[in-house]
Amino acid sequence: MPKMTLNDLRRILTTCAGEVDAADPAGDILDTPFEDLGYDSLARMESAAVIEREYGVTVADERIAEAPTPRALLDMVNSALAATA
Repeated sequence: MPKMTLNDLRRILTTCAGEVDAADPAGDILDTPFEDLGYDSLARMESAAVIEREYGVTVADERIAEAPTPRALLDMVNSALAATA
């Protein structure tokens, strides 16, 4: 079963940030709020589109917006991946 890792999410977030002000998502960011990392809801929605293309799972925009941290987003994506396996 495929699984999205923190490094996968870092790559996607960096690609979708779209602004120089967003923090480099290095280090232990699992429980750091997206707002503290500089990622707004638009960057997260763009990330969701990339996740859908790369992993073949859809996480609704509302759920993406509700994910306060990278850990919460990873849990959503990996739960969706497990459900499709």
